[in-house]
Amino acid sequence: MESLVVKLQEWMAFYGLKVVAALIILVAGRIGAGLIRRVIRQVMIKAKVESTLISFVSSVVYVGVMAFVVIAALGKLGVQTTSFIAVIGAAGLAIGLALQGSLSNFASGVLLVIFTPFKVGDFIEAGGAAGSVSEVGIFSTIIKSTDNKKIIIPNAQVTGGTIINHTSEDVRRVDIVAGVGYGDDLDLVRETLTAVLAAEPRVLKTPEFTIAVSELGDNSVNFVVRPWVKTADYWGTWFALHEAIKKSFDAKGITIPFPQHDLHLDMPLEAFRPVERAGAET
Repeated sequence: MESLVVKLQEWMAFYGLKVVAALIILVAGRIGAGLIRRVIRQVMIKAKVESTLISFVSSVVYVGVMAFVVIAALGKLGVQTTSFIAVIGAAGLAIGLALQGSLSNFASGVLLVIFTPFKVGDFIEAGGAAGSVSEVGIFSTIIKSTDNKKIIIPNAQVTGGTIINHTSEDVRRVDIVAGVGYGDDLDLVRETLTAVLAAEPRVLKTPEFTIAVSELGDNSVNFVVRPWVKTADYWGTWFALHEAIKKSFDAKGITIPFPQHDLHLDMPLEAFRPVERAGAET
């Protein structure tokens, strides 16, 4: 009986210290993981990172740190952690392969948040769609088309192609092509177009607009009209200028040609006369 008590005391002395050390590692590790999570959250908040990404990243970091803490505590107790690490690695690989597409979208979402090629409210073309950005999520970007359709684009498709941001700059150029007839006075056309742009208050003085002959087409002489406007005024100016140009051309007698073909007949007129049938009554 006495020997059993001695062995029990020795066992408690040996393993008790290990248990205490493991508990200290767990407590200290949990405190450290919480501190790291708070630091990451504060840094990302100051960087104005999206709240969804802040929550996700901080949670992943906390879980990762706690996993290492638990493994360290088990090792302190004498448990062989090599097998645990192998199992965790294999599970991580399997999960990564199963969620390959989702992880790709997540990585793309992180890149979009970090590099911010666009922000909420911008009008973009990306992933085969165009519209105003309403939400930049972790796995997908949501935009609204001009006819108010909700379009959800996986982030991998957004970053995997060309992104055109139409509203990232304060000023945009309006490109209009105005075709006139070959018989019209080009100087008069230029003066008319200049007057139209001067009368439009949304057209900016600088940068200076451009009016030039761009093409001698099959049916018309084509002028390019390229004024600069504020981005918010783009579509309003676009529609207004088209209407103003048509009205000004009509007032000045300038023709706006349309596709047409001239048909020349080289056959004699006798060929088109009705052929009288033989024996027909006159």
